[in-house]
Amino acid sequence: MRYLIRPFLTWLLSAAQAFAFQVGWQEIHVPCGDRDATVALYYPTQAKAHAIAMGPFTVNVAMYADPEPTFKGLILVSHGVGGSELGHSRLCEALADHGYMVAALRHPGDNWQEDTLLKKPPERYWSVRPRQISQVLDALLAEPKWKDRIPRDAHGPRIGALGHSAGGYTVLALAGGKPDLTRLRQHCLKEGAEDPIFCSMGRPAQEPAPPAVPAVQSAELKDPRVRAVAALAPVGVLFTAESLAGVRIPSAIWEAASDRYLVPKFHAEWVARNLPGAELHRVPNAWHFAFMNTPTMAIATPDGDIAADPPGFDRKTFLATLGEELAAYFDRALQ
Repeated sequence: MRYLIRPFLTWLLSAAQAFAFQVGWQEIHVPCGDRDATVALYYPTQAKAHAIAMGPFTVNVAMYADPEPTFKGLILVSHGVGGSELGHSRLCEALADHGYMVAALRHPGDNWQEDTLLKKPPERYWSVRPRQISQVLDALLAEPKWKDRIPRDAHGPRIGALGHSAGGYTVLALAGGKPDLTRLRQHCLKEGAEDPIFCSMGRPAQEPAPPAVPAVQSAELKDPRVRAVAALAPVGVLFTAESLAGVRIPSAIWEAASDRYLVPKFHAEWVARNLPGAELHRVPNAWHFAFMNTPTMAIATPDGDIAADPPGFDRKTFLATLGEELAAYFDRALQ
C-alpha cells in the first residue's frame, strides 16, 4: 500500500491544479457575412479575476489575461432573441473554470442593439443563425493562438455548443436538426392558444404559408465539427422528427418546467422525445429566463422582466449548479 501513496498524492495534486483556474476574458471581432460579429472569449488562466460591470451584467474575469497552454475543448455559445455575449456569463465562467475555452457570440442582426435579421424572411433568420456560429468556429480554428490550445483526437478538435432559446435552436441545427417552416405555421394555427407568446412574436398564423426550407439548405446548417450540444429551453417546434432522429452526437436538453415563453411540450420535450439518447433535465418552478444572468436593470420581454423569477426560485444557486452540470456533461460527451 505504501508504494501507492506517492503516485496517488501526485495525481491528487495534479487534479487539484487542473481545477484551480481563474477565468480570462477577451473580446474579438469575427467576419460573419457582410459584417463583423462581436465574440467574448472566456478561458482558463492563472491571473486573478475581478468583478467587472458590463452594461446590465457583471462578469468575474481577468481582462485580457494570458490563457493556459491547453484547454479541455472549445464550447460555442448562442444567445436567444435580442440577447448578447454577456447574458450567460455565469455559465461561460463555470465552463472556463473547468478548463474549457468558451466563445460567446453576439449574433449580428439579432441582439440587444439591432434586430435587422428578425425583419428578414423567416427562412433567412433560421438559416443565418447557425451559419454565424460556424463562421466564428472557422475563425478560431484558423488562429494559431487558439486552435493550438484546443485538444484533438481521432475525431478532430473537441468542440461543443451551448444555446438558449433561439440559441438552443441554433445549436440543434448545428447538430443536424432541420427546420421546416410549414411546421411553424401549422403549430400556431392549431396550438397558438397554448403557446401564445411564441406564436405572437412573428404572427406566423396570420401570414401566408412560407415554403419549407429546402433540404439542401437545411443540410448546410449542420456542422460536423460540433461533437456535442446542450440546448437550454430551445425553440423546438420547427424541427422535423425525422431530422432529429438522425442526430448522432451527444445531446442534452434543459427544460424550464414553468416556461411560458416556449411551452415545453411543444419545444424542449418535442426535441428530447425525438433525439436519440438525448438527456432531458427538467428544472422545477423555473421560467424561461432562468438560464440567464440576473441583470442589474429591468429588461422587458413579451414574458415580462428578464430578472423576474417565480416565488421560491433561487436563480443564483441554480446557475451555480447548472454550470457544474454543463461542465460534467461536456466532460462526458467530449472526453
